[in-house]
Amino acid sequence: MASIDLNSDLGENTAENVVSDDAAMLEIVTSANVSCGAHAGTPEGISATLASAVARGVVIGAHPSYPDTAGFGRTPMELESADLQALLEQQLGSLIDAARSVGGAVAYVKPHGALYNTIAHDDRQAKAVVAAIRAVDPQLVLLGLAGGAVLETASRAGLRVAAEAFADRAYLPGGALVPRRQDGAVLHDARIVAERMLRFAESGTIRAVDGTDVHLAAQSICVHGDSPGAVAMAIEIRRLLEASGVTIAPFAARSV
Repeated sequence: MASIDLNSDLGENTAENVVSDDAAMLEIVTSANVSCGAHAGTPEGISATLASAVARGVVIGAHPSYPDTAGFGRTPMELESADLQALLEQQLGSLIDAARSVGGAVAYVKPHGALYNTIAHDDRQAKAVVAAIRAVDPQLVLLGLAGGAVLETASRAGLRVAAEAFADRAYLPGGALVPRRQDGAVLHDARIVAERMLRFAESGTIRAVDGTDVHLAAQSICVHGDSPGAVAMAIEIRRLLEASGVTIAPFAARSV
């Protein structure tokens, strides 16, 4: 592929739990998935990350989640559809207002953690997420797991969609991510991760844990901001891809 986006989950720090170097990542990525506060982050920290993204010309995405600060948004929840929709509408509205207050705008939505993984296969919750986005701003793009069912659900509902591949996560043969509780689910070696992403950019495939190739159609690559060595991985991915002729550019247009 000639061009691909590089994104990271940011705005998740608190005074007691600093999980990412937002300033450093915003010098590397082209899109920032900024926490809406339900799983991590503080209003002040989220606002600072948004302001830094605006200053660096990084496209802003909303990163809503289940209400789960204790589990960092990674605890599956069975919320009623109406409750989930209302929760997400509140989160999206709050981040849109916060971005506007620092001269920016939200261009897309990438659900976080357990919610992200659930809507990749759970049609009921996927429809609630899609309904929330449509209610808040139907021009927002939904960013989701390549091959995930939510992308088709969103497309049928008239939303624009984009898919992503994960640089720092291992894949199962069917295209799902290896659950975090399993050994080897999270990757850390910057060189290996970058080489995997170059292979993906050139062939559209990622090597699964069983050695088979998973074919993915994706417009963005994610490096989790809270992964150990995240900045080093993002730097090496960008360096290697650009050295190989791949342009790093946002998948969603900047808006103000």
